[in-house]
Amino acid sequence: MPRGGAHFSSEELVRVLSHYNIGIVHEVRPLTGGNRRAPKVVITSERGKFLLKRRPRGNDDLHRVAFAHAVQKHLAKKGFAVTSLMSTRDDKNTVLQIGNHIYEFFKFVTGVRYDGSSEATVDAGRQLAKLHKYLAGFSHEWKPSTDSFHDSKTVRRHLKTVGADKMAGPNKRMQSTAEALMILYNGSSVHVNQFGFDSWNQQVVHGDWHPGNMLFSEGRVVAALDFDSIRIAPTVVDLANGMLQFAIVGDRPNPADWPDYFDQGKLDQFLNGYRSMAKLGTSALHSLVDLMIETIIAEAVLPVAATGSFGHLSGLDFLKMILRKANWLNKHRQQLTQTIEG
Repeated sequence: MPRGGAHFSSEELVRVLSHYNIGIVHEVRPLTGGNRRAPKVVITSERGKFLLKRRPRGNDDLHRVAFAHAVQKHLAKKGFAVTSLMSTRDDKNTVLQIGNHIYEFFKFVTGVRYDGSSEATVDAGRQLAKLHKYLAGFSHEWKPSTDSFHDSKTVRRHLKTVGADKMAGPNKRMQSTAEALMILYNGSSVHVNQFGFDSWNQQVVHGDWHPGNMLFSEGRVVAALDFDSIRIAPTVVDLANGMLQFAIVGDRPNPADWPDYFDQGKLDQFLNGYRSMAKLGTSALHSLVDLMIETIIAEAVLPVAATGSFGHLSGLDFLKMILRKANWLNKHRQQLTQTIEG
């Protein structure tokens, strides 16, 4: 297997592309980045430029994929910035299954990655609010998961796995880190529940709104990507995750060198973009810091529990960094909440 993970064979590409009416193919170029188990190629043909993706095993349930496509089509009709799904020639279906694999084919969108500018940050928040507005009341015959990072038995189980003797090792540093994360996670879960989480309206949300899942042009979002994490939840879950993802500071190779603090300017910009399009109740605003603590712990512990590492990074070093950042959020909750309210 070539470097970069899963890939398409020539025979597979010919078989898949034969289902689409795109004319003569001029060029096929691999696209790196994202999930290494989900190969992607850019196809240039006489009828345009396209992106072909093979979904990774374990993330290819037909009903779930069909639901994600229904959401994207709904958003596209509303004029929201999503990539256009291509239908097969004969079945007019946006989901193509061949053997044990599921494929998705999109019109290619030209854009750039997030550049950290205030304009891009504000618009990312604004577009999330639009997505929530357009998906309010959306229904489908298949119902997605209602699980989220909040008050999750799965997150707690993984924290226990990370802290167990088998993974913690003889020096117990992983164990103490996992225990400290568990205390923070449980405390934030209790706070959010006290604000009335279970009584808040639920709807379809994106589930993974972060800079890497968007393309930009001149400070505006031109395409929202990756609808694999769609679920039913209060919209504030998406908002808290977005605030965390855009405000986190960690641009050094070693997570031990990442600072504790967050970029409060970007946090404000993202939130202000969202609030320019949507109103938030007092309880939801007060819950945001605790939801940020929950999501940063949840996102980090699941892969570490599964593999002992976070990507190519040491699992222990990464979780120690997460603990520092979660502690910073907890310590500065009053200041941050005042900023959020303002």
